[in-house]
Amino acid sequence: MAEHGYLMGLIGDGVRPSLTPPMHEHEATAHGLRYVYRPIDLTELGLPATEVGRLLTTGVELGFDAFNITHPCKQVVLEFLDEIDPAAQRLGACNTVLINDGKLVGFNTDRSGFASGLARELPDADLSDVVLLGAGGAGSAVADALAGAGVARLSIIDPDPQRAEALIAQLNAAAPAGHELVTRTGEAEQAAQWIPQATGLVNASPIGMFSHPGLPVDATILHPGLWVADIVYRPARTALIEAAAALGCAVMPGKAMAVGQAADTFQLVTGLQPDRDRMRSHLDWLIAEEELTGDLKDHT
Repeated sequence: MAEHGYLMGLIGDGVRPSLTPPMHEHEATAHGLRYVYRPIDLTELGLPATEVGRLLTTGVELGFDAFNITHPCKQVVLEFLDEIDPAAQRLGACNTVLINDGKLVGFNTDRSGFASGLARELPDADLSDVVLLGAGGAGSAVADALAGAGVARLSIIDPDPQRAEALIAQLNAAAPAGHELVTRTGEAEQAAQWIPQATGLVNASPIGMFSHPGLPVDATILHPGLWVADIVYRPARTALIEAAAALGCAVMPGKAMAVGQAADTFQLVTGLQPDRDRMRSHLDWLIAEEELTGDLKDHT
């Protein structure tokens, strides 16, 4: 019987520059697998997010094994799925779809990717008082992961108060019995009050990307007792990570979540345990190549 080969796709706007496909293919090669991963760029195809359902149905017909789903389809895709993992259901967002016997099954490895990255990179992180910057799709996944990790107080800063309050309501509804999660929301001006007393800081905003350079908060409010994580991984070390490291803070660059997300998806698709250190080294190389050539892009 012929060895099974894997066919993966990535559906979203502007996904051509994504480093997720080469990460998957490189890891598959190390396992001796035949594995093809192709971006399906809605921008290039001139298709709206609502076409994700048709693309998935076509994928089933063409023999795809799975898809990653990114902006702007993570919420829209839910209505086209046959089964949804509890975390994806809770978050109202799906970034991974497996095709099992013709059925579409959705997962959220953004959430698990941040959780596994935090556990690996900052195993001793003090979770008593954490500030989260950003309540969007990525921020929701990070907030859920932090709640699952046992954060005692979570302060969410976002320019859209309603979005932050909706995230708080979602977290409280999902909190397990007996876990007292203290939450609060605020806008940018609260950062100067909350971060100096916090034990941890996570940036889930776009500030720090090549296209949005700079710091999401004033570096003077960072302090050595703080651990700092970022979800931005291009550049490999953002201005926030550099500023925090210079103060002696324990840091988790964005590539930890990027690798965690890719590794968790790879494991769901193949059933094999990926080598996360190897995947991280390969991602480092891919980003270094971009920076060397000046071909700097932003994408997951």
